[in-house]
Amino acid sequence: MNSSVQIAFGLLGGLALFLFGMNMMSECLQKAAGEKMKSILALLTKNPILGVLAGALTTAVLQSSSATTVMTIGFVSAGLMNLPQAISIILGANIGTTMTAQIIAFKISDYIYVLIFAGFIVSFLCKSEKVKNIGQTVFAFGVLFLGIETMGDVMKPLAGSPVFTAMIAKVADIPILGVCVGTLMTLVVQSSSATIAVLQNFAEQAGPNGASILGLAGAIPILLGDNIGTTITALLASLGQSRDAKRTALAHCMFNISGSMIFIWFIHPYAKLIQYISPKGPEVEVISRQIANAHTGFNLIMTILWLPLIWLLVKIVMFIIPGDQKEKEASQPMYLDNNLINQPTAALRLVSQEVIRLSGIVKEIITGIAEVSSLKDREYKEKLQQKIQTVQSLDDRITEYLANLFSAGVLTEEQATQTAGIMYVLSDVNRISLLCGDILSVFSEEAQKTKKSVLSKDAARDLEKSLKLIGDMYDASLKVMETGDKDKAAKIIKKRDKVLELDLKLRKDHMKRVSTGKCKAALTSSFNKILHSIDRIGNSCVNIADAVMESVDFGYFN
Repeated sequence: MNSSVQIAFGLLGGLALFLFGMNMMSECLQKAAGEKMKSILALLTKNPILGVLAGALTTAVLQSSSATTVMTIGFVSAGLMNLPQAISIILGANIGTTMTAQIIAFKISDYIYVLIFAGFIVSFLCKSEKVKNIGQTVFAFGVLFLGIETMGDVMKPLAGSPVFTAMIAKVADIPILGVCVGTLMTLVVQSSSATIAVLQNFAEQAGPNGASILGLAGAIPILLGDNIGTTITALLASLGQSRDAKRTALAHCMFNISGSMIFIWFIHPYAKLIQYISPKGPEVEVISRQIANAHTGFNLIMTILWLPLIWLLVKIVMFIIPGDQKEKEASQPMYLDNNLINQPTAALRLVSQEVIRLSGIVKEIITGIAEVSSLKDREYKEKLQQKIQTVQSLDDRITEYLANLFSAGVLTEEQATQTAGIMYVLSDVNRISLLCGDILSVFSEEAQKTKKSVLSKDAARDLEKSLKLIGDMYDASLKVMETGDKDKAAKIIKKRDKVLELDLKLRKDHMKRVSTGKCKAALTSSFNKILHSIDRIGNSCVNIADAVMESVDFGYFN
């Protein structure tokens, strides 16, 4: 095989191993540290300094600033986070992503195969999911370094190529060209960590004089370009999202672009500073660490500069993207974000919010149905019917989203159990909305038969009493669903007997009214249909309480 082709395939193969290891490590770390992730996310609502810390820690866990940025944009779009909070997370994410380059700078080539073997054995033999995930993380870590080693080996011949060294010299001498190269590399690979790993390997190759073929001053512009290129992921994630989501992505771009524009004028002084604070030794042996330190230093300095000026950054992005938030249509999910499917901790948090929102709409429907006297109004019934259709549409979207989460294979056992619980609760909430629709249909059928009141005043009063009891029961079931309070859930289950007793009483009272001529016998079937639907709504409320008694706790996701 031609040597050039061999080098090209070697680079591509090494890059593939690196990206595979990086993605696998990110996924396994998320599963192993699921509970820790929730603790980190809890910091997101605090002050900007804690926001920076949360962004850095989240990125350290996810091993990807792009993943953290996409998650943040999802939260902003869902209204769970405001713009200043999101920007502080972005600043922290830029610091967190530098940990990858710091790890790569460690020379562990002698231990690569030991790591791969040890990780495989642990993941293969252990039955505990958490231990298995740790083993897979170690395995992925080894594969990541195997990719780096592969790229380093195939790049060695390039150092002796006059054509290649001449090209590198141009990049090293013209900083703006280096920025363009770094930006293009990251746009193609879609991972700044990968392009920085390639850069560290390139820089470790010795030129004709024994020094680094690139040098730190030549590597820094490419590093700046990598930081610009990584913002494209945030921009893509913001497409079709809310205005604040687009503003968050723009703030990410401004942070990295402004930093690159400042640092490009101080490359040589900055390179000398990094060399001064980095380990000493032959350039080819220490330049990988110097590049990692330059990357960390760049993001730390820019974060320190921008942190007290978050208010200004907010004003700038709001000036560039003006206008108020457009509210989403009621039938469209407000919280779900397909970009977060591979980040289950964040995705499930959004799902729980969407289910709570849908449950609130069902509460409005029950309250509307309980106003029996208003059900004679055609427009009133049409509005309730519209809400029922909204619930059906949202239920379909949430169920599809949860199915995608399962099929992605990213859920831990605990997350899968809680997700199955959400689907169980969701089916009962949806059933309640359909039963409300059945009650509406009965009123519509009877209204078509006669222009008079569908039910007598006594019958209407009895139904209102029953529907209000069911409404209170449903309201209580929603509260225990959100809080996970098992004691209150047990009380709801006991209320089931009261519903049965009331149902029996209402049927008897109706038959008395029929016998005395206060109610028409022809309405008995319609009256019983409504009572049957109310009874089934009570059953669904008990099912929700039962789910809470067993395992479902929406507080788990927040």
